[in-house]
Amino acid sequence: MPNPDLSIIIVSWNVAGLLRANLASLPMAAAGLAAEIFVVDNHSSDNTVDLIKTEFPDVRLIANQENLGFARANNLAIRASRGRYVLLLNPDMRVRSGALKKMLDWLDQHPAAGVAGGRLLDAQGRNLPHVRRWPTLWDQSLIILKLPHLWPSLLDSYLCPDFDYSQAAPVDSVRGSFFFIRRELIDKLGGLDERYFLWFEEVDFCRQARAAAYQVYYSPAAEAIDYHGRSFAQVPRGRAQAYFRASMLAYFRKWQPAWQGSLLRAIWPLGQALAWLAGKCRISRKS
Repeated sequence: MPNPDLSIIIVSWNVAGLLRANLASLPMAAAGLAAEIFVVDNHSSDNTVDLIKTEFPDVRLIANQENLGFARANNLAIRASRGRYVLLLNPDMRVRSGALKKMLDWLDQHPAAGVAGGRLLDAQGRNLPHVRRWPTLWDQSLIILKLPHLWPSLLDSYLCPDFDYSQAAPVDSVRGSFFFIRRELIDKLGGLDERYFLWFEEVDFCRQARAAAYQVYYSPAAEAIDYHGRSFAQVPRGRAQAYFRASMLAYFRKWQPAWQGSLLRAIWPLGQALAWLAGKCRISRKS
């Protein structure tokens, strides 16, 4: 049996309703392609596993007995996949009809693109910005210290607010929620770096792609509606902050001089203190 054109991999955690809508949309989204679909469930407490077994028997289900995080869970399916391309797709997405063939046609015409991200839209059809430059000590320090809440333009060099989402272009990184990877790049890199539980894993993979002489592209050839962050919203704030801190420091240890990671670690308590103080001020103003 020939290998499929596309392997679609969805890592899901406690969003059964959105996952059902996502999976129901994929036959039209993948029209014209031979596609295989994996759902990796990260030990959901809702009915996700039963939903897949009863309503989507053709989906290849991997049911984890614990929450393995984003990178490890994706890698389980990446190792089992056979497609010419792999799509990492968040469960809270709705891919537009015919979009996946359009993107694969575009990728076939751009062999230097090892990774590509498509156009993301919100529920009202507006662009969701997601192209980013590489994280730097400056912008990550600003994020830790919460200063962009007061002066959002401080992050303009990082967040690329003037990026033209109507045109394909090489970029530093794209969001991991709609993330196309060329098979030959997977064969070279082997999957996502599992030192990241959540956050920074797609940025790391984009850097690995560039180091392997491939380009990372944004292309509007494929569109998807992104009901962003529904799984993540269930994570308690303290735990989410711990995941972010651990992944940021892991990224800087891997890609930047050691002193930068040490400095970020040192200023983290200050950022937590400033956030606590801002919270107290908001409560006082409401009283």
